[in-house]
Amino acid sequence: MSDVAIETRALTKDYSVGFWRSRPRRVVDGLTLTSARGEILGLLGPNGAGKSTTLKILAGLVFATSGEARVLGSPPGSKAILGAVGYLPEQPAFPSRLTAEELLDVALRLHGERSRAARQRRVAAALDRVGIGAERRRASGRLSKGELQRVGLARALVHEPTVLLLDEPMSGLDPNGRLLVRDILLQARDEGRTIFFSSHILPDAEALCGRVAMLTRGRLVAIGALGELGALAPRGWELIVEGVSEAVLSRLGVAGEATRIDANRWRFRIDQTSRPEPLVDELRREGALLVSLEPRVETLEEVFLRHTGFAPKQRDAGEAEP
Repeated sequence: MSDVAIETRALTKDYSVGFWRSRPRRVVDGLTLTSARGEILGLLGPNGAGKSTTLKILAGLVFATSGEARVLGSPPGSKAILGAVGYLPEQPAFPSRLTAEELLDVALRLHGERSRAARQRRVAAALDRVGIGAERRRASGRLSKGELQRVGLARALVHEPTVLLLDEPMSGLDPNGRLLVRDILLQARDEGRTIFFSSHILPDAEALCGRVAMLTRGRLVAIGALGELGALAPRGWELIVEGVSEAVLSRLGVAGEATRIDANRWRFRIDQTSRPEPLVDELRREGALLVSLEPRVETLEEVFLRHTGFAPKQRDAGEAEP
């Protein structure tokens, strides 16, 4: 059995735009990547980068224009892997009159589960897992966005797939809901499942992902572990001192590098080419008290901006991208 769960090679998708004179618009451009079994791989990028389209191709919902994709060694959407893949769209939509229990029961029937008792047991377990209680008997048209999002996640999990393809799984969730989903995904990883998810909430990606892939304008611009991409790598030092005057800072030649926190405290940032000890020793000789000294690291947001040129947008629902 191969250790690769998801693989794309030169994957490309064009959509036709325009009415009278349609022209192709490329939304995924030569994407090549792999994801190992049991890995959480995050797919990051600005709106319109091609994240949703990539996940739809892997789920077998749309066809690629060219290139190749494999999920568990088979083409996306093929009968051999239908029961092994769980998919969550960015904005789950269900028949408004069906309850969460009914929606998941239908899903299990489609996956071939004939035993009513087994379906009831698995539906209850999936809804419990995502924190859906009495709402499970309410028509989906009366559920909130956050509740629909969790029902959608339960729908992706209920048949116990090997691979989870999740498009913005944290969308519309409050902080408690986001923490719950984080725990669910980490547990799924520990169970050996592969999770490939898109997100615009970088702290969630930072907390969950072993690796991240960054897209912009349909192209892969970076992929790797956070440390490999520069995130969490030392960028220098930050120290906070108190009990020193601005005149002393000017005399030491560091006034321009200091930021006043309050009347008595200053913050300094030193780049990675320098060591903090000489400055600390000089400040102490001037009577300053060292409050803290910590290494500075590049955040995932800074890495994202450096590779894509876009600052991440924090949105709750957001528009579905191509």
